[in-house]
Amino acid sequence: MATTTFSRFSFYFCLLLLCHGSMAQLTSQWQSPRQGGFRGCRFDRLQAFEPLRRVRSEAGVTEYFEETNDQFQCAGVSVIRRVIEPQGLVVPRYTNSPGLAYIIQGRGYVGLTLPGCPETYQQQFQQYDQSQGQQYRDEHQKVHQFRQGDVIALPAGIAHWFYNDGHDAPVVVVYVFDVHNNANQLEPRQKEFLLAGNNKREQQGFEQSSQQHSGQNIFSGFNVELLSEALGINREAARRLQSQNDQRGEIIRVRHGLQFLRPTITQQQEQQEQYQQAQYPSGQRNGLEENICAIKARINIENPNRADTYNPRAGRITRINNQKFPILNLIQMSATRVNLYQNAILSPFWNINAHSVVYAIQGNARVEVVNNQGRTVFSGQLRQGQLLIIPQNYAVIKKAENLGFQYIAFKTNPNSMVSRIAGKSSVLRAMPVDVIANAYRISRESARSLKNNRGEEIGVFAPRFPQKSSRQGYQFLAEEGLSLIGL
Repeated sequence: MATTTFSRFSFYFCLLLLCHGSMAQLTSQWQSPRQGGFRGCRFDRLQAFEPLRRVRSEAGVTEYFEETNDQFQCAGVSVIRRVIEPQGLVVPRYTNSPGLAYIIQGRGYVGLTLPGCPETYQQQFQQYDQSQGQQYRDEHQKVHQFRQGDVIALPAGIAHWFYNDGHDAPVVVVYVFDVHNNANQLEPRQKEFLLAGNNKREQQGFEQSSQQHSGQNIFSGFNVELLSEALGINREAARRLQSQNDQRGEIIRVRHGLQFLRPTITQQQEQQEQYQQAQYPSGQRNGLEENICAIKARINIENPNRADTYNPRAGRITRINNQKFPILNLIQMSATRVNLYQNAILSPFWNINAHSVVYAIQGNARVEVVNNQGRTVFSGQLRQGQLLIIPQNYAVIKKAENLGFQYIAFKTNPNSMVSRIAGKSSVLRAMPVDVIANAYRISRESARSLKNNRGEEIGVFAPRFPQKSSRQGYQFLAEEGLSLIGL
């Protein structure tokens, strides 16, 4: 009898642990280690933003969005857009908050210097440095190649640089930083700590905000003698580190191209690697081979073969979260790439556990956002190059116009979730017909039509043109039998 009682106790104890672990995993999807926004935020009226200020450097332009605006401060985000000219190098720096960078256009290289990780790229033979009069052999950490459509993770406090190795096309990149992330223990504002150069070049924009990002690199604040002793260099070299008389800005031109170690790869090997990544994304691995030194910092979100939702008459949606891209566990952000075809509609939805920073990549769309009081807080057109902040839980609908609409949404949660209002796996589909009929005071027939009219479409809807009917209520159009292809 005692043995039976003990066995039952062991079974229920194990079941309790299992349920507790499952609930912990489930609830963690809604939670995010953020400091939270200002509790006085109301988001009563939203607006589409364009860059407020431009800072010109030798080989590019840095554009700043108005981070002092209440919407940016309430959402806890800071947004920067850079245009890097061919052979332009964004000098090394680190930031106080984590962020994501999206490559809108171009190709090049990015370096992330992870502390404590070995310099695994090593030269085989020594070379002679004429300026120093000695032999040396270079070695450094891995450098990552990027291309259009890539999302690059930038952990807080990690030094990084970008380089455009193209000969004729600029690189355009937009950065979104989460200043309310707990990794930032400074004031809730984006701060860049330059390791080289400065950003005191020509500035265009409102004078009141022009000083927020101006300044020199961190070496300029140290005593020259102490700096030279600490680094084992002479005083003249220490002065050059401070970039006191360097007028090139923070994006400098590399006259003869940037030289660093990179393995050669054939086109066949590159195609095979892309195929393996598409078939076996990082979220499907067991995670044992992932560590901070080997973790992948770049993923392409534009490849149609990686779409999570696809409708051949409406468009596609591609999401990256911490399951597909493990480094997002450090960043505590995620992203969604949406491509809407001409006149297509994105299913009305709300973000369950994150704010959303929507950046328009191409085309334009009609966008409406509604708050908890049923008031329209934004109704207008969002066009290429503009940005819109959509607060958590606010309902939103987007309809592409004649040129279609492409955008990327940066979310302030590594496993962001949305609740769709219509279509398959939506709120209306999950409700009983009688609940819908009584809630909206419509007939059961109209309730069934409302529930099922978009029943076989998910996420993106093909355009339709509703017609008035002589019968009671509105005539809901019959399903057109669209087939969904999940990629």
